[in-house]
Amino acid sequence: MDIVNTESAPKALGTYSQAVQHGGFLFISGQVPFDPVTMKVISDDPVDQIRQVFANLKAIAEAGGTSLDNAIKLTVYLKDLGIFARLNEEMARVISEPYPARVAVEVSRLPGDVLVEIDAIIAVD
Repeated sequence: MDIVNTESAPKALGTYSQAVQHGGFLFISGQVPFDPVTMKVISDDPVDQIRQVFANLKAIAEAGGTSLDNAIKLTVYLKDLGIFARLNEEMARVISEPYPARVAVEVSRLPGDVLVEIDAIIAVD
């Protein structure tokens, strides 16, 4: 088991790693729309937040020697399912077909009172 960390994504704020690589898979912890330098939410705009989350996931995937195109499963937590269509649009911009398996759920609150958090399981070639 190898721990994957990069300064190109927000540092872990608790007792977890950005990602763990094991058995040909990269398991990325939930990413929120924090700027990796300031460690603050980048914007109140849902699209900006979704884009930042995908940028953080991409940075960690690349640090682990893979890409979001190898994603097998995403779990998406949304503060409001009303931004679901925007999530789909932004996901299609950063991940090519065939798309990974995915679940999206509405939750009452997320760390930093953000609008979206996503974790991922990605194959490593």
